[in-house]
Amino acid sequence: MRRQLATTGLGGTGLEITRVGLGAWAIGGTGYEFAWGEQDDDESLAAIERALELGVNWIDTAAVYGLGHSEEVVGRALAGRKDHPYVFTKASLLDGGGGRIVHQLKRDSILREVDSSLKRLGVDAIDLYQIHWPDPEPDIEEAWATFAELKERGLVRHIGVSNFKVAQMQRIQQIAPVETLQPPYSLIDRGVEGSILPFAERERIGVIVYSPMGSGLLSGAMTRERIASLPEDDWRKRSAQFNEPRLAHNLELVERLRVVAGRHDATPGAVAVAWTLLNPAVDGAIVGFRRPSQVDPILTAAAIELTGEDIATIGRVP
Repeated sequence: MRRQLATTGLGGTGLEITRVGLGAWAIGGTGYEFAWGEQDDDESLAAIERALELGVNWIDTAAVYGLGHSEEVVGRALAGRKDHPYVFTKASLLDGGGGRIVHQLKRDSILREVDSSLKRLGVDAIDLYQIHWPDPEPDIEEAWATFAELKERGLVRHIGVSNFKVAQMQRIQQIAPVETLQPPYSLIDRGVEGSILPFAERERIGVIVYSPMGSGLLSGAMTRERIASLPEDDWRKRSAQFNEPRLAHNLELVERLRVVAGRHDATPGAVAVAWTLLNPAVDGAIVGFRRPSQVDPILTAAAIELTGEDIATIGRVP
C-alpha cells in the first residue's frame, strides 16, 4: 500500500506532485555518451518499486536515456499497476551512431519519438512531455507547435521544456503556454537563480529541477577514490565538477552538508536536495535511484526544514 507524502501543485498544470520525484537517467544503463555505466535492471525495478511504495507519485525519464532502455524499464515497472504514478518523458535527442547523440527538433522526428515512447512506456498518454534541449535553436518554434498538436490530440496531457533560457521560453509562448520547466539546479550549479527561476515563478510555470545532488557528487558517498574508479563510460568522469580544481571545493562543501545532516538525522544528499526545495520557484526535485537502498534516505529531503544556522553552515557557494 502506498504511503502519503506531502504534495504541491506543479505550476498551473493541475498536477499535484510529491516534492521529490524519481529520475530515470542512470537506469538507462550504458551504450551512449551520457551513460552512467552498467546498470542492473532488477536493481532498477526494485528501486522504482520502493520509491512508489513510499509514496513518490512521478517518474521522469527520456527517450535518450539508454537509447530507449530507461523508458522500457519504467514501462516494465508500471505494467499492471493500479496506483499509476505520473510519467514524464522528453524528446529531441537521438542516436547518432557509435554512442554519439544528435539533436533534432523537426516535427516528423518528434512524431516518431512520441510514438516510440508511448509504446516503450506502455501508456495511452504521457502526463508531461518535454523538449529536452533547445537545439537546434532555430527549430524550437516548430518543435513547440508539434508539442501543442500532441496535447490537442490527447497523446500527451501537459507540455514543458528543459534547459531553456528565458528568451527561448518567451519565443515559444507565442504558440502555446509553457507549462513546465526542467533546469539543472544544485548548490554547485546555481546559474538559473538570476533570471530563469524568477521568470518561471512570475509566469506560474511549474519547475522540477534535475541533478539537485550534483549528479551524486553531493550525496556524501562520493570520494576521490570512488571517482577515480568510475567506469570509463560514466560521463561524470569527464565532468569539470568531478575533476580539479572544482573537485576540492565540492568535497569541502559536502563536509559542510554533513554537519547540517547530523543536526537533522539525515544524509548530506538529502540536505542538498532540501536546499533546492527552499527556492519558491521550485515545485519538485528529480533524484535518481539506482538501488532500493538509496530511496529511503533521500526521501527525507522533503521534510527537512533548514534553519538560518544550517544555511550559514552550508555557506555561500559561487
